[in-house]
Formats: sequence, C-alpha cells, structure tokens
Amino acid sequence: MYDREALIALVRHKALKFGDFTLASGKKAKYYLDGKQVTLDPIGSRLVGEGILDLLDEETMPDAVGGMSIGADPITSAVVTMSAVRGTPVAGFMVRKEPKGHGTNQYIEGPVKPGDDVVIVEDVVTTGGSSLKAIARVEEFGMKVRRVIAIIDRMEGGSEAFAAQGYRLASLLTIRDFGIEPPKS
Repeated sequence: MYDREALIALVRHKALKFGDFTLASGKKAKYYLDGKQVTLDPIGSRLVGEGILDLLDEETMPDAVGGMSIGADPITSAVVTMSAVRGTPVAGFMVRKEPKGHGTNQYIEGPVKPGDDVVIVEDVVTTGGSSLKAIARVEEFGMKVRRVIAIIDRMEGGSEAFAAQGYRLASLLTIRDFGIEPPKS
C-alpha cells in the first residue's frame, strides 16, 4: 500500500504552484501542477508507481500501462519498475505525438502487441484531451484500453470526457486533497 499522505506532501512541496497559468488544454488557471517535479523525483516515482499498482490490484492486472510521451513516460517507468519489485510484472509502452519518421515509423513503442489489455496513465487530468489522443493511437494499434489512471484529477471535465467515450478515470489524488475546489460548471 502506498503512502498517500507522503504523496500529497510531496506534490504540495514540489509541484503545486500558484499564479496565472495557461494549461495544455488552453484553459486559464490560478494554480499549476507540475507533475514531472514528482514523477522524476526518486521518492515521488516510488509513491506514484506503488499507488497506481494499488489501484490496478483492484482488478486483474493489465498487460501494460502507458500514455502520451513525455508526461506519461516517467509514470510508466515507475509502474513497470515497482511491478517487478512486487513480483507482478506489467509491461510499459509510450505513445508518440508523431511517428519518428524512420525505423518502424510507429506511434506506439514498447513490448506490446495488438490485443493487449492496457491502462492509460497521466500525471494531471484537466479536460482529458491528451489521454484521449493516446487512447485513439492505442486503439488504432489494436490494444484494448481498460481505463485511465491519473496522479491528480483537476476535476474540470476529464472524468466526464472519458465516461462519454466509455472509459473510467481513477486518480490517486484530486485537487480537493490540496484544499482547492473545482470551478463551478
């Protein structure tokens, strides 16, 4: 079982910033969550890997986890590494924004194949746009997406966007864990 309180403290200390920001979704915000400050931190990586594996333990393990490069890459690595430590190995994959233009010229990289059951991972979900693009690429490749797991849900429509496409979002934390209320719809 991962230490949820330690993850909250680490996010608060390293990743949560207040000010005026424009998010990847194009939305304006008064706070920003820099997930890479947590996922590329050694303690943060372990906490994230353990936390996501705890969520995956609630069901049969998928064949692999992954998501849109670059944000999902350290999350995927943490889950893959901690799955080996726990003795419940799960493979990882990366979804390229563009094919690399040489070699196999694929969008999907990693030891996966069509037919695999996978979970999409993401650091921070706002509208879900990045993960929905990853899902489209993964399904084009022939894998089956079970659900999406985020470190933090900003509670700004991502869960609803996934549900509208038939996917469930689970998250380790929400913005409420930091005393922030989502905007009123």
